[in-house]
Amino acid sequence: MRLTILDGRMMYTRQAAHTYLAKELQLPDYYGRNLDALADCLSEMSPDDYILLQHAEDLTDRLREYGDRMLDVFTDACAAGGPTVIVLY
Repeated sequence: MRLTILDGRMMYTRQAAHTYLAKELQLPDYYGRNLDALADCLSEMSPDDYILLQHAEDLTDRLREYGDRMLDVFTDACAAGGPTVIVLY
C-alpha cells in the first residue's frame, strides 16, 4: 500500500499540475503530461494505492474545466479498479 497526498493548490496551471503529479505520483519518464496519459498511468496503479487529493476546490477554481476533467480522471480511475482516490474540497 502506498499513500500519496496531493495538494490542489500546487496545480495552478496545466503545466504545473502535470509536473507536480509526475513527481508526487512517481509517474514514469514516458508520462505524456496530459489527461489521457494521466488516465493511463492511474490505470496501472493498484487499488491498494491511495491518493488523497486535498484542496480540490483550488484546483478547479484555477484550472476551470480542465480541473474538472482532471478530477473526473481520478474518480474514473478509482471506479475502474485503479487507486483508491479520496477528494477533499
